Amino acid sequence: MTVLENTATGGSLLAAILSDETFVPAEPGSIEETGLSSSLVEALICKYVLVVGSASGRQIAEQVCLPLGTLEGVFRALRQRQILVHSAAAQMNDYYYMLTEQGRQWAQRLMESCAYVGAAPVPLVDYVVSVEAQTIRAEAPKQHHLAKAFADISIESDLLDQLGPAINSGAGLFLYGAPGNGKTTLAARITMCFGQDIWIPKTLTEDGQLIKLYDAAYHRAEVTNEKSLLKNTDHDRRWIKIRRPTVIVGGELTLDSLEIRHDPVSNVSEAPLQLKSNCGCLLIDDFGRQRIEPTQLLNRWIIPLENRQDFLTIATGKKIQVPFEQLIIFSTNLDPTDLADEAFLRRIPYKIEVQDPSMEEFHRLFESLCRSFHCEYRRDVVDALVRHHYQPYRRPVRRCHPRDLLLQIRNYCAYHDLPLEMTNEHFDRVVRSYFTALSGMGDAPVAAALPAAAEAADNYGVTERLAGE
Repeated sequence: MTVLENTATGGSLLAAILSDETFVPAEPGSIEETGLSSSLVEALICKYVLVVGSASGRQIAEQVCLPLGTLEGVFRALRQRQILVHSAAAQMNDYYYMLTEQGRQWAQRLMESCAYVGAAPVPLVDYVVSVEAQTIRAEAPKQHHLAKAFADISIESDLLDQLGPAINSGAGLFLYGAPGNGKTTLAARITMCFGQDIWIPKTLTEDGQLIKLYDAAYHRAEVTNEKSLLKNTDHDRRWIKIRRPTVIVGGELTLDSLEIRHDPVSNVSEAPLQLKSNCGCLLIDDFGRQRIEPTQLLNRWIIPLENRQDFLTIATGKKIQVPFEQLIIFSTNLDPTDLADEAFLRRIPYKIEVQDPSMEEFHRLFESLCRSFHCEYRRDVVDALVRHHYQPYRRPVRRCHPRDLLLQIRNYCAYHDLPLEMTNEHFDRVVRSYFTALSGMGDAPVAAALPAAAEAADNYGVTERLAGE
């Protein structure tokens, strides 16, 4: 049995007594406790020595992330089979190792079979236990947790009250509403409501296949107080401590991203996105604008959302059962009822509309951004902006507008070597370039814009279509 299996007397008990703050993968005391075969460890050692030419025992132990003491028997067995030999003495009763000619040929065959060189993998069963111990559903964020997570962004109390129970449930939610109101920002902050650190294996193994789980693109490694290599570490170094992940995917999402991807050249597999997001959040941004039909994606996840278990196929053709333990957030500018049927919407119980900011919040956004830009906030200038550039065009205010407009003013002032300040003249200048691209109407008021557009369209024989729109 592995270290984690020895710890666990039952899944529910383990989830009850362990949390992300107390779960630490224990350092194995022997090869048997790693859950790995001696042949797999031997292969990792020999492939590494093949790559570097010669390495000390401690260097090899650091590379494969196993204690030096557990590898002494492996080194001895490889020497007895004339695969490795001592090339020189190293410090602290250690030796440098190199491959014999026979060992080099064997290592090359191993490399052709599987090109993976790195940390020894963790058995899938140990990972399953760790996910249950660190699941976000074991936590129940309170109001003060949400207040802290959203402290430095503007959010209405009503919206926070809606988000709280949804986050607390861990059941997933739809965030929908007009673009530019901060749905992606809100979703990214939700992970911060839970405990911050978790442990994940760098690589998994099941049925002889290696699956890379740790991904620097989505996982932020935390600095751990590791002891010197001369001593034992206080945790299994095959695992890495990371912040709870927030995996964000948008229009590039395909069904292939949700399956284990196998590289036939290296014979190493890559974990799918939902596996990388376990114990964190998975945000599907701009849902409905992917290259796949929404129904295809939703049908793929109906069963996992219901049972909290997913089924994946590894390179050997074997189906494996893995945890589906993350908060899934769908962010969309479209109405959820237009994207999903009733059966799926029932499994995403929270649908929260992120509405346009109130005028008071619009002012607060400008005031907050002025502080960060080191610029004097002028309420009268914002009032004039709304009066001259929003109300005549029935232009809705968005939470992104204060940031975008102030950035354009800053760029304009920097270009002309002017002090950064809020003035009516600056806003009059930047809104022409900012809003024209968004509305397609230029600076014409609503009453005049449609006739002018119709007159221009008539030259192309599309006046009737424009009037119909």
